[in-house]
Amino acid sequence: MADFTNGFWDWYIVLLTLLGIVGCGVLLFSQAKVRLAKAADGTVGTTGHVWDEDLSELNTPMPRWWMWLFYITIVFALAYLFLYPGLGTYAGKLGWKSSGAYQAELKQAEADYGPLFARYRKQDLRAVASDPQARAIGERLFLTYCAQCHGSDARGNKGFPNLTDNDWLFGGSPETIKETILHGRVGMMPPMGAALGSDKDVENVAHYVLSLSGSTADPIKVVFGKDKFGACMACHSAGGKGNQLLGAPNLTDKIWLFGGSIETVKETINKGRTTTMPAFQDFLGDDKAHVLAAYVWGLSNDPGKPAPATEPAAVVAEK
Repeated sequence: MADFTNGFWDWYIVLLTLLGIVGCGVLLFSQAKVRLAKAADGTVGTTGHVWDEDLSELNTPMPRWWMWLFYITIVFALAYLFLYPGLGTYAGKLGWKSSGAYQAELKQAEADYGPLFARYRKQDLRAVASDPQARAIGERLFLTYCAQCHGSDARGNKGFPNLTDNDWLFGGSPETIKETILHGRVGMMPPMGAALGSDKDVENVAHYVLSLSGSTADPIKVVFGKDKFGACMACHSAGGKGNQLLGAPNLTDKIWLFGGSIETVKETINKGRTTTMPAFQDFLGDDKAHVLAAYVWGLSNDPGKPAPATEPAAVVAEK
Protein backbone atom coordinates (compact mmCIF):
# COMPACT_ATOMS: atom_id res chain seq x y z
CA MET A 1 0.00 0.00 0.00
CA ALA A 2 2.98 2.34 0.45
CA ASP A 3 3.24 2.63 -3.34
CA PHE A 4 -0.15 4.39 -3.40
CA THR A 5 0.69 6.99 -0.76
CA ASN A 6 3.90 8.50 -2.13
CA GLY A 7 4.23 11.77 -4.07
CA PHE A 8 4.07 10.16 -7.51
CA TRP A 9 0.34 9.44 -7.30
CA ASP A 10 -0.34 12.98 -6.16
CA TRP A 11 1.25 14.42 -9.29
CA TYR A 12 -0.32 11.67 -11.39
CA ILE A 13 -3.79 12.82 -10.37
CA VAL A 14 -2.91 16.50 -10.88
CA LEU A 15 -1.50 15.97 -14.37
CA LEU A 16 -4.29 13.61 -15.44
CA THR A 17 -6.95 16.10 -14.34
CA LEU A 18 -5.33 19.14 -15.93
CA LEU A 19 -4.47 17.35 -19.17
CA GLY A 20 -8.08 16.17 -19.44
CA ILE A 21 -9.45 19.69 -19.06
CA VAL A 22 -6.89 21.33 -21.33
CA GLY A 23 -7.27 18.52 -23.89
CA CYS A 24 -11.01 19.20 -24.10
CA GLY A 25 -10.28 22.86 -24.78
CA VAL A 26 -7.70 22.10 -27.47
CA LEU A 27 -10.05 19.65 -29.18
CA LEU A 28 -12.88 22.15 -29.12
CA PHE A 29 -10.68 24.94 -30.49
CA SER A 30 -9.26 22.76 -33.28
CA GLN A 31 -12.73 21.73 -34.44
CA ALA A 32 -13.94 25.31 -34.38
CA LYS A 33 -11.32 26.16 -37.04
CA VAL A 34 -12.53 23.54 -39.51
CA ARG A 35 -14.15 25.01 -42.59
CA LEU A 36 -16.67 22.80 -44.29
CA ALA A 37 -16.92 22.61 -48.08
CA LYS A 38 -20.27 23.63 -49.47
CA ALA A 39 -22.03 22.47 -52.59
CA ALA A 40 -22.71 24.78 -55.54
CA ASP A 41 -26.17 25.54 -54.18
CA GLY A 42 -24.70 26.61 -50.81
CA THR A 43 -25.84 23.58 -48.85
CA VAL A 44 -23.59 21.56 -46.53
CA GLY A 45 -22.89 17.96 -47.33
CA THR A 46 -23.53 14.94 -45.13
CA THR A 47 -21.26 12.69 -43.09
CA GLY A 48 -22.35 9.69 -45.13
CA HIS A 49 -24.35 8.17 -42.26
CA VAL A 50 -27.90 7.18 -43.24
CA TRP A 51 -30.61 5.58 -41.10
CA ASP A 52 -33.98 4.18 -42.06
CA GLU A 53 -33.10 4.60 -45.74
CA ASP A 54 -33.65 8.36 -45.89
CA LEU A 55 -32.38 9.94 -42.62
CA SER A 56 -28.97 11.50 -43.34
CA GLU A 57 -26.60 13.11 -40.83
CA LEU A 58 -25.59 16.57 -41.99
CA ASN A 59 -21.97 17.65 -41.62
CA THR A 60 -22.79 21.02 -40.00
CA PRO A 61 -20.61 22.86 -37.48
CA MET A 62 -21.42 22.94 -33.78
CA PRO A 63 -23.62 25.87 -32.67
CA ARG A 64 -21.62 28.84 -31.40
CA TRP A 65 -23.66 29.06 -28.19
CA TRP A 66 -22.80 25.43 -27.42
CA MET A 67 -19.07 26.04 -28.01
CA TRP A 68 -19.02 29.12 -25.77
CA LEU A 69 -20.89 27.21 -23.06
CA PHE A 70 -18.22 24.51 -23.26
CA TYR A 71 -15.48 27.15 -22.97
CA ILE A 72 -17.21 28.59 -19.90
CA THR A 73 -17.31 25.15 -18.23
CA ILE A 74 -13.57 24.74 -18.85
CA VAL A 75 -12.81 28.13 -17.28
CA PHE A 76 -15.11 27.32 -14.36
CA ALA A 77 -13.35 23.96 -13.79
CA LEU A 78 -9.91 25.60 -13.71
CA ALA A 79 -11.10 28.35 -11.38
CA TYR A 80 -12.74 25.83 -9.07
CA LEU A 81 -9.60 23.68 -8.87
CA PHE A 82 -7.58 26.82 -8.10
CA LEU A 83 -9.87 27.92 -5.26
CA TYR A 84 -10.96 24.57 -3.79
CA PRO A 85 -9.24 21.21 -3.13
CA GLY A 86 -9.40 18.82 -6.06
CA LEU A 87 -5.86 18.44 -7.39
CA GLY A 88 -4.15 15.77 -5.33
CA THR A 89 -3.09 17.21 -1.97
CA TYR A 90 -3.45 20.82 -3.07
CA ALA A 91 -5.70 22.49 -0.49
CA GLY A 92 -6.99 25.27 -2.74
CA LYS A 93 -6.45 29.01 -2.46
CA LEU A 94 -9.43 29.44 -0.10
CA GLY A 95 -8.34 26.57 2.16
CA TRP A 96 -11.89 25.18 2.30
CA LYS A 97 -12.39 21.79 3.97
CA SER A 98 -15.51 19.68 4.35
CA SER A 99 -14.54 19.02 7.96
CA GLY A 100 -14.27 22.77 8.55
CA ALA A 101 -17.71 23.33 7.07
CA TYR A 102 -19.07 20.56 9.30
CA GLN A 103 -17.54 22.13 12.40
CA ALA A 104 -18.98 25.49 11.42
CA GLU A 105 -22.43 23.94 11.13
CA LEU A 106 -22.02 22.35 14.55
CA LYS A 107 -21.06 25.68 16.09
CA GLN A 108 -24.06 27.35 14.48
CA ALA A 109 -26.37 24.59 15.70
CA GLU A 110 -24.90 24.90 19.20
CA ALA A 111 -25.52 28.63 19.13
CA ASP A 112 -29.11 28.12 17.96
CA TYR A 113 -30.15 25.17 20.11
CA GLY A 114 -27.62 25.13 22.96
CA PRO A 115 -29.72 27.37 25.25
CA LEU A 116 -32.74 25.09 24.76
CA PHE A 117 -30.82 21.95 25.72
CA ALA A 118 -29.23 23.80 28.65
CA ARG A 119 -32.69 24.73 29.93
CA TYR A 120 -33.83 21.11 29.82
CA ARG A 121 -30.57 20.05 31.49
CA LYS A 122 -31.59 21.98 34.61
CA GLN A 123 -34.89 20.08 34.87
CA ASP A 124 -35.54 16.70 36.43
CA LEU A 125 -35.48 13.87 33.88
CA ARG A 126 -39.09 12.93 34.60
CA ALA A 127 -40.17 16.52 34.03
CA VAL A 128 -38.30 16.58 30.72
CA ALA A 129 -40.00 13.32 29.71
CA SER A 130 -43.41 14.92 30.23
CA ASP A 131 -42.60 17.94 28.05
CA PRO A 132 -44.04 17.47 24.50
CA GLN A 133 -41.32 19.57 22.87
CA ALA A 134 -38.57 17.70 24.71
CA ARG A 135 -40.08 14.37 23.67
CA ALA A 136 -40.11 15.48 20.04
CA ILE A 137 -36.45 16.50 20.29
CA GLY A 138 -35.58 13.25 22.07
CA GLU A 139 -37.30 11.24 19.36
CA ARG A 140 -35.17 12.89 16.68
CA LEU A 141 -32.02 12.22 18.69
CA PHE A 142 -33.09 8.62 19.09
CA LEU A 143 -33.74 8.17 15.37
CA THR A 144 -30.32 9.66 14.60
CA TYR A 145 -28.15 7.83 17.13
CA CYS A 146 -30.07 4.80 18.42
CA ALA A 147 -32.49 3.49 15.78
CA GLN A 148 -29.75 1.67 13.86
CA CYS A 149 -29.55 -0.89 16.69
CA HIS A 150 -32.79 -0.60 18.63
CA GLY A 151 -35.08 0.02 15.65
CA SER A 152 -37.13 3.10 14.84
CA ASP A 153 -39.88 1.79 17.14
CA ALA A 154 -37.30 1.08 19.93
CA ARG A 155 -38.41 -2.56 20.12
CA GLY A 156 -34.94 -3.84 19.34
CA ASN A 157 -33.96 -6.96 17.48
CA LYS A 158 -31.97 -10.11 18.06
CA GLY A 159 -28.96 -9.02 20.10
CA PHE A 160 -30.34 -5.50 20.66
CA PRO A 161 -32.61 -4.77 23.66
CA ASN A 162 -36.23 -3.74 23.48
CA LEU A 163 -36.50 -0.35 25.19
CA THR A 164 -40.29 -0.33 25.51
CA ASP A 165 -40.89 -3.25 27.91
CA ASN A 166 -39.54 -1.71 31.14
CA ASP A 167 -37.06 -4.56 31.61
CA TRP A 168 -33.46 -3.51 32.06
CA LEU A 169 -30.13 -5.25 32.52
CA PHE A 170 -28.45 -2.45 34.45
CA GLY A 171 -31.53 -0.68 35.80
CA GLY A 172 -34.27 1.43 34.27
CA SER A 173 -34.27 4.63 36.31
CA PRO A 174 -33.85 7.83 34.25
CA GLU A 175 -30.46 8.47 35.86
CA THR A 176 -29.21 4.96 35.06
CA ILE A 177 -30.40 5.26 31.46
CA LYS A 178 -28.53 8.53 31.11
CA GLU A 179 -25.38 6.93 32.52
CA THR A 180 -25.74 4.12 29.99
CA ILE A 181 -26.07 6.60 27.12
CA LEU A 182 -23.09 8.66 28.22
CA HIS A 183 -20.64 5.89 29.15
CA GLY A 184 -21.96 2.81 27.36
CA ARG A 185 -22.22 -0.74 28.69
CA VAL A 186 -20.43 -4.03 28.10
CA GLY A 187 -22.35 -7.21 28.83
CA MET A 188 -20.56 -10.54 28.93
CA MET A 189 -21.82 -14.05 29.48
CA PRO A 190 -18.70 -16.28 29.68
CA PRO A 191 -18.70 -19.72 28.03
CA MET A 192 -19.90 -22.16 30.70
CA GLY A 193 -19.86 -25.46 28.82
CA ALA A 194 -16.52 -26.60 30.27
CA ALA A 195 -17.51 -25.54 33.78
CA LEU A 196 -20.73 -27.55 33.65
CA GLY A 197 -19.10 -30.70 32.35
CA SER A 198 -20.56 -32.70 29.48
CA ASP A 199 -22.93 -31.76 26.67
CA LYS A 200 -25.63 -33.62 28.58
CA ASP A 201 -25.11 -31.34 31.59
CA VAL A 202 -25.39 -28.29 29.33
CA GLU A 203 -28.68 -29.56 27.94
CA ASN A 204 -30.01 -30.26 31.43
CA VAL A 205 -29.13 -26.73 32.59
CA ALA A 206 -30.72 -25.28 29.46
CA HIS A 207 -33.97 -27.07 30.27
CA TYR A 208 -33.79 -25.85 33.86
CA VAL A 209 -33.25 -22.25 32.67
CA LEU A 210 -36.31 -22.52 30.42
CA SER A 211 -38.37 -23.89 33.28
CA LEU A 212 -37.60 -20.79 35.36
CA SER A 213 -39.73 -18.69 33.02
CA GLY A 214 -42.45 -21.29 32.58
CA SER A 215 -41.28 -22.25 29.11
CA THR A 216 -41.63 -25.78 27.79
CA ALA A 217 -38.92 -28.01 29.28
CA ASP A 218 -38.27 -31.71 29.97
CA PRO A 219 -39.16 -32.20 33.68
CA ILE A 220 -36.55 -34.95 34.17
CA LYS A 221 -33.76 -32.83 32.66
CA VAL A 222 -34.94 -29.91 34.78
CA VAL A 223 -34.29 -31.92 37.94
CA PHE A 224 -30.73 -32.79 36.89
CA GLY A 225 -30.07 -29.29 35.59
CA LYS A 226 -31.06 -27.61 38.84
CA ASP A 227 -28.02 -28.97 40.67
CA LYS A 228 -25.68 -27.92 37.87
CA PHE A 229 -27.18 -24.42 37.83
CA GLY A 230 -25.07 -23.72 40.90
CA ALA A 231 -22.26 -22.69 38.55
CA CYS A 232 -24.50 -19.87 37.26
CA MET A 233 -25.84 -18.53 40.54
CA ALA A 234 -22.89 -16.19 41.14
CA CYS A 235 -24.30 -13.92 38.44
CA HIS A 236 -27.93 -14.91 38.00
CA SER A 237 -28.63 -15.54 41.74
CA ALA A 238 -30.13 -18.70 43.23
CA GLY A 239 -33.61 -17.98 41.90
CA GLY A 240 -32.38 -16.84 38.47
CA LYS A 241 -33.53 -13.26 39.04
CA GLY A 242 -30.24 -11.83 37.82
CA ASN A 243 -28.16 -8.96 39.16
CA GLN A 244 -28.33 -5.42 37.82
CA LEU A 245 -24.97 -4.53 39.35
CA LEU A 246 -23.38 -7.08 37.04
CA GLY A 247 -25.78 -6.70 34.15
CA ALA A 248 -26.75 -10.36 34.61
CA PRO A 249 -30.17 -11.10 33.03
CA ASN A 250 -33.28 -12.23 34.83
CA LEU A 251 -34.00 -15.78 33.69
CA THR A 252 -37.50 -16.00 35.16
CA ASP A 253 -39.35 -14.06 32.47
CA LYS A 254 -39.80 -14.83 28.79
CA ILE A 255 -37.86 -11.91 27.35
CA TRP A 256 -34.77 -13.06 25.49
CA LEU A 257 -32.17 -10.98 23.73
CA PHE A 258 -30.88 -13.78 21.49
CA GLY A 259 -33.89 -16.10 21.52
CA GLY A 260 -35.49 -18.51 23.98
CA SER A 261 -35.37 -21.84 22.14
CA ILE A 262 -33.56 -24.78 23.71
CA GLU A 263 -30.90 -24.68 21.00
CA THR A 264 -30.27 -20.96 21.48
CA VAL A 265 -30.01 -21.32 25.27
CA LYS A 266 -27.55 -24.21 24.84
CA GLU A 267 -25.50 -22.12 22.42
CA THR A 268 -25.40 -19.25 24.92
CA ILE A 269 -24.24 -21.60 27.69
CA ASN A 270 -21.58 -23.22 25.53
CA LYS A 271 -20.19 -20.17 23.72
CA GLY A 272 -21.21 -17.26 25.93
CA ARG A 273 -22.38 -13.86 24.71
CA THR A 274 -20.74 -10.45 24.53
CA THR A 275 -22.70 -7.27 23.83
CA THR A 276 -21.56 -3.66 23.71
CA MET A 277 -23.52 -0.45 24.05
CA PRO A 278 -21.17 2.32 22.79
CA ALA A 279 -20.65 5.49 24.77
CA PHE A 280 -22.23 8.62 23.29
CA GLN A 281 -20.74 11.26 25.56
CA ASP A 282 -18.44 12.59 22.84
CA PHE A 283 -21.26 12.68 20.28
CA LEU A 284 -24.04 14.13 22.40
CA GLY A 285 -22.61 15.79 25.46
CA ASP A 286 -24.43 15.96 28.78
CA ASP A 287 -27.25 18.28 27.70
CA LYS A 288 -28.43 16.25 24.70
CA ALA A 289 -27.97 12.98 26.59
CA HIS A 290 -30.26 14.39 29.28
CA VAL A 291 -33.09 14.91 26.78
CA LEU A 292 -32.47 11.55 25.08
CA ALA A 293 -32.46 9.68 28.41
CA ALA A 294 -35.79 11.29 29.32
CA TYR A 295 -37.26 10.18 26.00
CA VAL A 296 -36.00 6.59 26.36
CA TRP A 297 -37.31 6.37 29.92
CA GLY A 298 -40.70 7.63 28.71
CA LEU A 299 -40.93 4.78 26.18
CA SER A 300 -41.70 2.31 28.98
CA ASN A 301 -43.04 4.62 31.71
CA ASP A 302 -45.81 7.15 32.21
CA PRO A 303 -44.07 10.55 32.46
CA GLY A 304 -47.15 12.03 34.12
CA LYS A 305 -47.10 9.55 36.98
CA PRO A 306 -45.42 10.84 40.18
CA ALA A 307 -42.09 9.21 40.99
CA PRO A 308 -42.20 6.71 43.88
CA ALA A 309 -40.39 7.60 47.08
CA THR A 310 -38.00 4.72 46.49
CA GLU A 311 -37.93 3.43 42.97
CA PRO A 312 -38.02 -0.38 42.93
CA ALA A 313 -35.15 -2.10 41.23
CA ALA A 314 -36.07 -3.04 37.69
CA VAL A 315 -35.88 -6.69 36.89
CA VAL A 316 -33.14 -7.62 34.45
CA ALA A 317 -34.69 -9.01 31.32
CA GLU A 318 -32.62 -8.40 28.18
CA LYS A 319 -31.18 -11.85 27.64
